[in-house]
Amino acid sequence: MTRPVEEHQFTTHDGDALFYRRWPATSPTRRGAVVMFHRGHEHGGRMAHLVDELDLPDFDFYAWDARGHGRSPGPRGYSPSFAHSVRDVQTFVHHLRDQWHVAEEDMAVLAQSVGAVLVSTWAHDYAPRVRCLVLASPAFKVKLYVPFARPGLALQQKLRGNFFVNSYVKAKYLTHDTARQASYDSDPLISRPISVNILLALYEAAERVVADAQAITIPTQLLISGADWVVHHGPQHDFFERLGATVKEKHVLEGFYHDTLGEKDRKLATDKARDFILRQFDAPWSRPDLRQAHRRGATYDEAQSLAAPLPALSPKGLYWAGYRANMRLGGMLSEGVALGHQTGFDSGSTLDYVYRNTPSGAGPLGRAIDRQYLDAIGWKGIRQRKLHIEELLRLTLARLQAEGQPLRVLDIAAGHGRYVLEALDRGPRPDSILLRDYSELNVQQGSALIEQKGLAGIARFVQGDAFDRASLAAVAPKPTVGIVSGLYELFPDNDAVATSLAGMGDAIAPGGYLIYTGQPWHPQLELIARALTSHRGGQAWVMRRRTQAEMDQLVAEAGFEKIEQRIDQWGIFTVSLARRKAT
Repeated sequence: MTRPVEEHQFTTHDGDALFYRRWPATSPTRRGAVVMFHRGHEHGGRMAHLVDELDLPDFDFYAWDARGHGRSPGPRGYSPSFAHSVRDVQTFVHHLRDQWHVAEEDMAVLAQSVGAVLVSTWAHDYAPRVRCLVLASPAFKVKLYVPFARPGLALQQKLRGNFFVNSYVKAKYLTHDTARQASYDSDPLISRPISVNILLALYEAAERVVADAQAITIPTQLLISGADWVVHHGPQHDFFERLGATVKEKHVLEGFYHDTLGEKDRKLATDKARDFILRQFDAPWSRPDLRQAHRRGATYDEAQSLAAPLPALSPKGLYWAGYRANMRLGGMLSEGVALGHQTGFDSGSTLDYVYRNTPSGAGPLGRAIDRQYLDAIGWKGIRQRKLHIEELLRLTLARLQAEGQPLRVLDIAAGHGRYVLEALDRGPRPDSILLRDYSELNVQQGSALIEQKGLAGIARFVQGDAFDRASLAAVAPKPTVGIVSGLYELFPDNDAVATSLAGMGDAIAPGGYLIYTGQPWHPQLELIARALTSHRGGQAWVMRRRTQAEMDQLVAEAGFEKIEQRIDQWGIFTVSLARRKAT
């Protein structure tokens, strides 16, 4: 029996309407949902056969057409960025939650090839609460048979801007199933072009996710095609070995081509997927407890390694000594580098300088050095984090206004408070704003910024300790939205962070909101640890990363439930919105 299919659209985060198919459960009671993501160049209709073949009558099935694919809009094979498409995944899952009332915990996600890389990146960056993942032949490293193809494409993109290349893959290299080959060749919705910006970003995202797969704690099944002409096997095995999930399994399907779930003998794969999904739904939803990650685990080991001094005469020791000397020389010309040395590269003063993003220094050379400093990828991420905080703050104030609640803002480590005060240029005006910071200098300069912006009537800045639970609990009037930005990333100890979050839970009444930031990944951790100094006595700035799953667990422990999240295109900084649950 072929299950009836419905056709729908959902509006994604940038306003585009993406197409998807829905196959409702045929049993009287729905147990869950299987959400499917197709491979590159294809569309959700190419996975329709799995609805019957997986034989899960008490599950809804959903399959989208990714932007630029199938019946969804956009140039074929194009997205503004890979991160844009990853956020499309998040928006789609939220749509299914809100439109069809499927909780994340009741979703199994099944993805192939490029779709599996999108889903893996989403699992890493957003830490969704889905029940399980089934990943078939993820395209972590596409086989480009032309020598130096990747650097050549990157160079061409710099010289001529974005352009498109056509896939070399023929149907006979995807599957042994002749019917599938014929349907691939005749399908008018399949398109061969792929945008070079997406092809190159696919490699970058895959390398990041494979290297940091320990951050993914969702139960995961990996299906590997043993005779794959399209993607390399090595990164798939590396990904599996590094996975942080306590429930994980890997199956190598000998003789299978790349279209794992569309192969001639695909029942071998679909039986394994069906069994895995049912076993995960038979067991209670669970995740590893990450609240002790500051004492053991991958990010603890990483931070300990970065904190260990290097032998002075070793190659790395000499390299970083030279780098520090170069930074000191740069500080003689660049105002931003000099400020970092004076106040700490993690200080509120440095962040305010980075936010302003105006190069300053001694003459043209000093300004050029300062421009290069301000264009470091970490500072780009910081500025995007500021925009995300402002966006979520405006969204939260609008929600509170619609709910008829007072608009009272508390920021417990505001630096100079620029990101809070500039968010008010648009959107609802709060009834009150209380900014706090431990630094007297930040309080003084933040108070001056309040006066400059004409907000003295509703805003004030006081000195306060963000890790003093009693002090936070005593804040009056009680805030309806609390903000903690860029603070917890500087402190590796989860006990201190839990105390601070408990104070926010005490201060914010049920129904109120919390905006919090995270840093699940950073490409320059060693540079920061070896060459930059902290505001704490000029010591080395060594950061312990928190995975998004770890950060969300600490927030949940304080009585909040995450409802929204943003992340920059490099995957460095997250901004999340959570709501205080009823006690």
